[in-house]
Amino acid sequence: MFGSLKEKLKSWVKKVTSSEELVEIPKKEKSQKKRTLKKKKQISKQEKKSTEEVLKEIIKTEAEKPQKDVKQKFSFFSKKLTDEKFDELFEELEIILIQNNVSYEVVEKIKMSLGEKLIGKNLNGVDLEKELKNVIEEILIEPKDFVKEIKSTLEVKKPYVILFAGINGSGKTTTIAKVANLLKKNKLSVCLAAGDTFRAAAIQQLEQHAEKLKVPLIKKDYGSDSASVGFDAISYAKKHHVDVVLIDTAGRMQNKDSLMKEMEKIARVSKPDMRIFLGESITGNDATEQAKKFNDTINIDGIILSKADVDEKGGTALSVSYVTKKPILFLGVGQGYDDLEVFDKKKIIKGLGL
Repeated sequence: MFGSLKEKLKSWVKKVTSSEELVEIPKKEKSQKKRTLKKKKQISKQEKKSTEEVLKEIIKTEAEKPQKDVKQKFSFFSKKLTDEKFDELFEELEIILIQNNVSYEVVEKIKMSLGEKLIGKNLNGVDLEKELKNVIEEILIEPKDFVKEIKSTLEVKKPYVILFAGINGSGKTTTIAKVANLLKKNKLSVCLAAGDTFRAAAIQQLEQHAEKLKVPLIKKDYGSDSASVGFDAISYAKKHHVDVVLIDTAGRMQNKDSLMKEMEKIARVSKPDMRIFLGESITGNDATEQAKKFNDTINIDGIILSKADVDEKGGTALSVSYVTKKPILFLGVGQGYDDLEVFDKKKIIKGLGL
């Protein structure tokens, strides 16, 4: 996703080890320094070797040379990464992260974590890719097994209720159909609740999905109380021994207090076992702000990001997970019922080229 990220990390090593702010070398060692730099250039021309491998080879060569004086132990490889130099180098990495939809808040977290690991150390002795990978792994939360968790809860209570929330156009209705399809494949019975009573088209769309998936739909007339739809769906599920109730809700902007208060009411009435925020991968910082507000309002349990198949950046996943401290459960990767991919942070990190 971040095409130039890996190359940028490699350039860090070059910049720090070739800096003019190096430790002063005794005059007797100047010729040795020239030979070392010449050796470095020769090795760097070998295309198959990475910058890290080049540095290791140079260091090994220097270490094997006899030391005539204690002063000779000080070479240009003893230069440590200072706070100032780290800030200077991180500016370039920061631009790449922000351009790829990573929120400023997360960029600052990455900077702080990397700084703790790198400042004061010899950069040539540090695996930068590994360090950045570790920082990102700490930010992304590994989700629990979605189906397994539902089945485990069903052993003590029924039905299992899932509430979906998000803004208009984020793909909530289609995602609910995908989740219903997934549950059916895992031998769980499902009913849908058309809680988006603000749009007649939303009720019709969910009804079409219910017919195709052959699952019951609980609905009311346009303009009806959304919370009552969820309540009726749960009552239906109890009476007919349905395992899972999926409640759709009207899309609402996170900055509309009246609509967010209504979302609180729906959650209070339906008492869902899981609250899922549905956001779009391609909206970047907008999705991050939305996730944060919905989490503050109804305390979400997990996140599904739609349109991940057209997201060439990927920073949204990092951002929403960090600001909510909640796991991403699935990625929507198409319009078909099977186009729901379990979130795998290792795959995300691999996509970063790390």
